[in-house]
Amino acid sequence: MNYFKVFKMPVPMKITGRSSSITNAFVNSIIPIMHPSENDIKDSLELLGMTVETIECIYCGSKYTEWDHLRPLVLNKKPTGYISEIQNLVPSCGKCNQSKGNKEWLLWINSSAKLSPKSKQVSDLKSRIEKLKKYEEWKVVTKLNIDVVKKKRHQVKQHSIQVPFYIKKALAKILYFVISIMPDRGIRLCWEAT
Repeated sequence: MNYFKVFKMPVPMKITGRSSSITNAFVNSIIPIMHPSENDIKDSLELLGMTVETIECIYCGSKYTEWDHLRPLVLNKKPTGYISEIQNLVPSCGKCNQSKGNKEWLLWINSSAKLSPKSKQVSDLKSRIEKLKKYEEWKVVTKLNIDVVKKKRHQVKQHSIQVPFYIKKALAKILYFVISIMPDRGIRLCWEAT
């Protein structure tokens, strides 16, 4: 069975998209993305009581359209340190994902927020909450220490040290952007950087 056909890594948000902030867009652009194996997807669905054929929004039971970060990447306008990996992603419908936004899932799911499962009067809400609590315990979730990241970035500026992967990835994205808008200048930058 092909589990990859039901898994969709969240697409980094753009500031011009939904009501995202500069912080959201920045964090989405630099956090590592860990693509799951087919077994990881299968295991995650089984933990949530789903199969490829029965996959649905874990929050409300509607048709799923995307995978949502269970733990927010940004909270109170600050990066949380969580990344995009299967342990932090659950199938969701777009309405629940947008309603939840950057809120902690348990607070949101029990809130009267517009389109929250409680406000939609989801009949099996307690069962869904239990599944999500078990899902949280499934695997260790990667959480970057943002203070260490900031400190290492400062060290990179002051000393010649090995650059961490997530910084290399962010630089690669910036370089790709430069090449896409200024092909001739971007190529020159590539050669100058080597």
